[in-house]
Amino acid sequence: MKNKKTSIWAETLERIWANPGSKVGIILFALIVAVSVFAPLFAPYGINEMDLTQMYQGPSSAHPFGTDGMGRDQLTRILYGGRYSLALGLFAALVGSGIGIIIGSVAGYFGAKIETIIMRVMDIWSSLPSMLLCILISATLGPGFGNTVLALAVGNVPTGVRLIRGQILSERSREYLEAAESINCSKLSIMFRHMLPNVVSPVVVDATMGIGMNITMAAALSYIGLGVQPPTPEWGALLADARTHILNYPYLIMFPGLVIAVTVLAINLIGDGLRDAMDPKLRK
Repeated sequence: MKNKKTSIWAETLERIWANPGSKVGIILFALIVAVSVFAPLFAPYGINEMDLTQMYQGPSSAHPFGTDGMGRDQLTRILYGGRYSLALGLFAALVGSGIGIIIGSVAGYFGAKIETIIMRVMDIWSSLPSMLLCILISATLGPGFGNTVLALAVGNVPTGVRLIRGQILSERSREYLEAAESINCSKLSIMFRHMLPNVVSPVVVDATMGIGMNITMAAALSYIGLGVQPPTPEWGALLADARTHILNYPYLIMFPGLVIAVTVLAINLIGDGLRDAMDPKLRK
């Protein structure tokens, strides 16, 4: 009878689900993603449906999250806005981590002058506060979804570079790399086919945790007018619309802020569980 061999990724998923905190995070995040993706099924009104007789109405049975200055239902706009905020967080994490993986792999594998130049650039890059860098890029390129993704992604690059470079430095002397070189594998093949699958775990964890940070920073950019612009109902844009009415109609800023907080909390719980699950010391 053959023994069933469990892959590292399957074992990781089992460990994540066995962690109570990450399980709560997965359930919360799955619900948020589901209601955002299928917003037309859950939203009680149209995304831009206006009723000028219902302007600035507080939470009620007809409008659970109230209405804005144009009589639009806040719950509906928050549900649709999840599509933009979640996409911003995910795409920025993927782009930033992808660039970091490529640059870090080159620095770690080739070493010497190439590594020195890359790491000194990363030192300068990371010396700038992420939020300030995002503001500078957004102000230069202008607001919009694509520009916001790029601005957020740039801040994620140095961390990914350092993580991958450190992992590759510790992996360079392994026997399987010598075997790959002995059969004339190309350097690109050795880096991305043989080494990368064995060293990418820390970047996966960092990218997961970075999604929540990106959502928060995207909301901050929209709040100061440099991110996604109205009438797009991105969560940060909803906060920006409500800032002048915070004293008279606090529900306008309370509900989008609460949704952002719960989403970031869910992602951080998943990230913590993923970090523990991918820790080699915990594997049998």
